[in-house]
Amino acid sequence: MSTSSVSERKSQAALVNELNKSYYQADQQAKFKHLEAEVDSLLQQLQNLKEQRLAATNSDEE
Repeated sequence: MSTSSVSERKSQAALVNELNKSYYQADQQAKFKHLEAEVDSLLQQLQNLKEQRLAATNSDEE
């Protein structure tokens, strides 16, 4: 095996490693965005519940 083929294999391995990192970073970013949207949705639901309870409390006091 020549030095150039060893060097070429190392370069290929480095490229594969970089591609894997990019893929997993994109995958993690997508998961994060999904979780962020879910948290936003849950916070909105919580805010709606608080407003409903406040309206019900105000209605009972009248």
